[in-house]
Amino acid sequence: MPWLYVFFAAVVEIFWVLGLKYSSTILEWSGTALMIILSFTFIIKACERLPAGTVYAVFTGSGAAAIALIDFTFLQAPFAMNKVIFIGLIIFGVIGIKMTTVEIER
Repeated sequence: MPWLYVFFAAVVEIFWVLGLKYSSTILEWSGTALMIILSFTFIIKACERLPAGTVYAVFTGSGAAAIALIDFTFLQAPFAMNKVIFIGLIIFGVIGIKMTTVEIER
């Protein structure tokens, strides 16, 4: 279950990062603030059973990779093969961290 919280936090991170870029009304900014709170709530829940450094590394790495891919795919960011390679390294690192982390038993 804690890895599911990390996954949810990373997915929600996509929305609040895009909200930081594109929000222009009080309603949009409120939605962005809500997504930030929700994302960090998931991180806090994950840290109850996983090491905080691991949670943060996986959260930021997977969120950054997802946002970069969305930039390339939907937001017309310039595509560069070296960026794709480094995104692949981030994903590889996230998988490695997940595979080598043991949950804390309660």
